[in-house]
Amino acid sequence: MILASLFAALMGIGANITSLLPFFVIAGVPITFQPVVSLLAGTLLGKKYGPLAMTIYLFIGLAGIPVFARFSGGISSILSPTFGFLLAFIFVAWVAGVVTEKSKSFRMLLVASFVGTVIIYLIGTNWMYLAYQFWFDAPEGFDYKMAWTFMLVPLPKDIALSVLSAMISYKVLRAFPAKIQSNSTIKNEVIG
Repeated sequence: MILASLFAALMGIGANITSLLPFFVIAGVPITFQPVVSLLAGTLLGKKYGPLAMTIYLFIGLAGIPVFARFSGGISSILSPTFGFLLAFIFVAWVAGVVTEKSKSFRMLLVASFVGTVIIYLIGTNWMYLAYQFWFDAPEGFDYKMAWTFMLVPLPKDIALSVLSAMISYKVLRAFPAKIQSNSTIKNEVIG
């Protein structure tokens, strides 16, 4: 539970670390380090506590504490075009935990990171498209293809952060296998 709370706090930091640089916002979508934190939560905390950490973070923000990107928060965030990305982080942590449940080899950590990134893009981009179509003012000529075109800008960063997430997870799991994991077969695979 302590680690889940720690990761919830890390999400708030990851959401706002780039807030001071306005050019890190593309089509209303802030470029943050939240994807890597959600991936790390899943790979390090597993399929139970990883999503719990992301859910805690989400509820803290919805309660009005300014932990979302650009120091925002509150129940009105649900209507934001970027709220789908926040929802995606819960699923990402769960999927990353499931993918790496039996094997925490570097290869499986990398697979979990890339699958998680795909989930972020699928849920987040589709929510953004629906938000712009139904309850937000869409940019001129906005369509489904344009929504995905907007997401090409952060894609190289997210691919690099996926690799970085797998590397960090692997290093942490090798350094602290007994602290993070209780399953001896997983511990042996990570160390060996």
